[in-house]
Amino acid sequence: VIIALSSHLSAVESEKQKLRAQVRRLVQENQWLRDELAATQHKLQRSEQSVAQLEEDKKHLEFMNQMKKFDEDVSPSDEKSGEAAKDTLDDLFPNDDDQGQGPTHHSGESAAQQGGYEIPARLRTLHNLVIQYASQGRYEVAVPLCKQALEDLEKTSGHDHPDVATMLNILALVYRDQNKYKEAAHLLNDALAIREKTLGKDHPAVAATLNNLAVLYGKRGKYKEAEPLCKRALEIREKVLGKYHPDVAKQLNNLALLCQNQGKYEEVQYYYQRALEIYESRLGPDNPNVAKTKNNLASSYIKQGKYKEAETLYKEILTQAHEREFGSVN
Repeated sequence: VIIALSSHLSAVESEKQKLRAQVRRLVQENQWLRDELAATQHKLQRSEQSVAQLEEDKKHLEFMNQMKKFDEDVSPSDEKSGEAAKDTLDDLFPNDDDQGQGPTHHSGESAAQQGGYEIPARLRTLHNLVIQYASQGRYEVAVPLCKQALEDLEKTSGHDHPDVATMLNILALVYRDQNKYKEAAHLLNDALAIREKTLGKDHPAVAATLNNLAVLYGKRGKYKEAEPLCKRALEIREKVLGKYHPDVAKQLNNLALLCQNQGKYEEVQYYYQRALEIYESRLGPDNPNVAKTKNNLASSYIKQGKYKEAETLYKEILTQAHEREFGSVN
């Protein structure tokens, strides 16, 4: 019995040793699997980053291919449909008094008559793409895209070329949205010098850059520096487009706002009334710009304590709005 028991205990001990060895092997295997899993997860993360980068590169290449297509072949219908976008590109800084109302077709015709420069379709496309990135806050994409395009233009066309000036305006827009006003002002001054040199001092594109620079100074509170720039832009537009063109009214609104911030209320009233006269005669009394200009003029009256005049304008605005929506006021 003792011998049998001893033999049984030996067998049990041997089995325990085997089990211990198996446990050690499983522990080692488990640790190896953990290491492999960590390495695989790290590789997966790097692969996802690479895929994201490749997708971004693909989008960029598709965009560059689209720009190349514009360069090589622009159909007449594309040219016509791009006219409004081309003209809107001249005014890159819509401000509080001037949102969503770009220059009209006549502005583009006048620009062509004044030197024949037309902003290329690829730059209009780039402008729209940059605005999209900027509106999403993706400046890390928008800024390098602008800088690369600017570098390519300077290599192919030289620094003193109207397309380079347009590209400088677009990059200035991005800096403006980032509140980098000094950088934006430097770019706009450079663009202004190029446009004056290549297109002439009375070109609509020069007026657009002057306006952009004036609005930029206005946003920094430098109203005295902005006012002469805005006045010069007004003179160019009156000379090129005529004194009763809607773009002239837009410029008058900008100038009135600058004067209002300096307390020059007589000039404010004069500029707003001129703008109002242009909008009513050219666009009709129901045009949104008429109500907007009346509202601006009424606000200036309130600042002067002229409450009766302001009340009259506000009643006109409300009456027109009511009649448009619900019919006559009883």
